[in-house]
Amino acid sequence: MKTLFRTGSAFSAIAAAGMLVLGASATTVSADTTLTIVSWGGAYSNSQQKAYHDPYMKNNPGIKIVNDDSASEGLAKLRAQVEANNVTWDLVDMEAAQAVTACDEGLAETIDPDTDLAPAPDGTPASKDFFEGFFVSDCYIPQIVYSTTFGFRSDVYKDKKPTTIADVFDLKTFPGKRALEKRPDGNLEWALIADGVDAKDVYNVLETPEGVDRAFKKLDTIKDQVIWWTKGAQPPQLLADGEVNIASAYNGRLFSLIVEKKQPVEMMWDWQVFAIDGWVIPKGTKNKAEVLKYLRFATDTQRLADQSKYISYGPARKSSSALVGKHFELGIEMAPHMPTDPKNAKTTLLYNTEWWADRRDSFNERFNTWLAKAN
Repeated sequence: MKTLFRTGSAFSAIAAAGMLVLGASATTVSADTTLTIVSWGGAYSNSQQKAYHDPYMKNNPGIKIVNDDSASEGLAKLRAQVEANNVTWDLVDMEAAQAVTACDEGLAETIDPDTDLAPAPDGTPASKDFFEGFFVSDCYIPQIVYSTTFGFRSDVYKDKKPTTIADVFDLKTFPGKRALEKRPDGNLEWALIADGVDAKDVYNVLETPEGVDRAFKKLDTIKDQVIWWTKGAQPPQLLADGEVNIASAYNGRLFSLIVEKKQPVEMMWDWQVFAIDGWVIPKGTKNKAEVLKYLRFATDTQRLADQSKYISYGPARKSSSALVGKHFELGIEMAPHMPTDPKNAKTTLLYNTEWWADRRDSFNERFNTWLAKAN
């Protein structure tokens, strides 16, 4: 099993990647097939709808795509469907670490990138065109590069703005409620960095009981000021409503809030958690052949580049990077808003997919116990 981004090679490749255009082509499919595709909702699902679903249905009139915004519960619900031998989903958008678990548990179909996915326009096979380390399991189809970072209310912090991860934990200088995702990964790494641990040592420190205690002790310092979120649409709304002054959120959601909706919010990129998102095919789907046809289209060079017109997530293919253009409506260049832009990626935490896949259950138990405990 590969570890996602154990080194910075993939990030360097993204910054340097090239070119070429792949034209759309119709795919022959059987008539009157409904595909249920599970994703995260909000601006992200909207970007998939416009870049993938709508053009695919236009090219294939017999196909209907139905959206299900249950991805935040995707692994648990997929497990339940497979165990009950009642699989109603056809494709599920998953974070890489959860996809590794799904594959290990036999919940997802295996794929062959060079057979099932389209090559690059110059003929480079998919296994070489997607960035190194992105195929984290035999069941995973990479899609986008994203980050979890922070947004803050610029109208609240007028005189002094938060610029570092340590500022998120500084209630004296930057008072007010925070919003954090209700999960240990990301939060524990940030807590240690804010407490002075060098980012390159974070996972080594978390290997020790003392390191885990240290991370939770740092989280204790802001625990009573935290609103915990579970869906990607929640933190932008909490910021927009003024219920929190600082919130962790997916960078694409913050882009929508700031640039499209023009809310008084700014981005703080310090130690963004850099990761990938992609697809798994549920084991036992009745529409596997049709799903593979859809995936070949939706993950080709042009389609992955097209998604960046609608949301500030980077495409997972090298050949797509040079095709990242302007926002579909605002006409602004999207490249500077990507998490991979050099100005935004000065301090980037490389999420260790394999590490979390191997330890998620035990850390979830410790995290939930900590949440239930009063300070």
